Amino acid sequence: MGAGMAQLEGYYFSAALSCTFLVSCLLFSAFSRALREPYMDEIFHLPQAQRYCEGHFSLSQWDPMITTLPGLYLLSVGVVKPASWIFGWSEHVVCSIGMLRFVNLLFSVGNFYLLYLLFRKVQPRHKAASSVQRILSTLTLAVFPTLYFFNFLYYTEAGSMFFTLFAYLMCLYGNHKTSALLGFCGFMFRQTNIIWAVFCAGNIIAQKLTEAWKTELQKKKEERLPPIKGPFSEFRKIFQFLLAYSMSFKNLSMLFLLTWPYILLMFLFCVFVVVNGGIVIGDRSSHEACLHFPQLFYFFSFTLFFSFPHLLSPSKIRAFLSLVWKRRIQFFVITLVSLFLVWKFTYAHKYLLADNRHYTFYVWKRVFQRYEIVKYLLVPIYIFAGWSIADSLKSKSIFWNLMFFICLFTVTVPQKLLEFRYFILPYIIYRLNIPLPPISRLVCELGCYAVVNFLTFYVFLNKTFQWPNSQDIQRFMW
Repeated sequence: MGAGMAQLEGYYFSAALSCTFLVSCLLFSAFSRALREPYMDEIFHLPQAQRYCEGHFSLSQWDPMITTLPGLYLLSVGVVKPASWIFGWSEHVVCSIGMLRFVNLLFSVGNFYLLYLLFRKVQPRHKAASSVQRILSTLTLAVFPTLYFFNFLYYTEAGSMFFTLFAYLMCLYGNHKTSALLGFCGFMFRQTNIIWAVFCAGNIIAQKLTEAWKTELQKKKEERLPPIKGPFSEFRKIFQFLLAYSMSFKNLSMLFLLTWPYILLMFLFCVFVVVNGGIVIGDRSSHEACLHFPQLFYFFSFTLFFSFPHLLSPSKIRAFLSLVWKRRIQFFVITLVSLFLVWKFTYAHKYLLADNRHYTFYVWKRVFQRYEIVKYLLVPIYIFAGWSIADSLKSKSIFWNLMFFICLFTVTVPQKLLEFRYFILPYIIYRLNIPLPPISRLVCELGCYAVVNFLTFYVFLNKTFQWPNSQDIQRFMW
């Protein structure tokens, strides 16, 4: 029976992957016909990749407007160059815009498979319906609108996702040296991916801390010690435990031996930052780090919007309101702190205000800029979204949650520019780790994603416009 179910799951997976790839190929064809020339950031990425393709690797050939490392270009050359040797294609063909964009379509297939393997590893396999749930979850995340859109343009998103997911999978299987190496590859696509290599190390640390915490609780139960009471008693207990744990040389040496590949990677990253004089290469003026705390609130809202079947329900709202009333002092303090962070740390990047090709431009203009008070009125929604996200992760240990939220904070808050692309990776990591939702919710989520994808692709391909001072065709995109 088990072998039969596994075989059936294999058929479902093959069918889902084949259908997704077929639809992607048709969309890729439509993109290729509509976009004969580089568009948006492709005007930097494609010429640079073509220079690499022609064998021009010197720093004098580097475009100073590019702010990421050359992982995408190096891997693209590694994929398309063998095609010229095997099939005898000319350099003009293998280094063409279409061939280079197709590399991201290949990454999307790899991402589909990695998502499936991660769901198999992360989620327990004890339910009869879990195979269908895993396939549906994989399909849903593979066509997640913000990620899926960039599979058809020559951006770093698909490759960045591939290496980060691969590193996470290897970490879960205990292959930490391989995971750190893949983390380095992810870093070569986008520097901020180093945070997700740290997250992989955090996974190991969280696992060991959870084991020690359970032993500690069992010991206290047997000794019948009086519990610590007070509004923040749980936090105090955890803080005391972490302090005691970190004072033990035996514990620290054990964690070092388990995580040394990631520590080595972090050391190399620190050397890079010192030598480079910062994280960003190229044009630094538009990518300055700052403490943009509302980015965390925007991510919560983004997640609430795209995961509404799992995070938004009458019962969830009732539970939240009941908790607010029960712990009104804590929530009052959280609200005051949130209002202060919105007041003092809200930034509007020049690109956000000037580039009307991005959806974020219209979100900012029509929601946040319309009335000054709106950004404060949204604070209760931010708090509900944050609570709902944390509540959906309660099946994970307190230490896993701590590691995840620290990484989420580190990857979002320093970014001055509000751009939905920056939320893709943390969102996918989050969705992989919530319990498998019921099939009805997954179908609802998949249906909503399909509608959003249809609208965004239709608008991008058909609703073009021109700026008054330019003859170039402009398109709306994420």
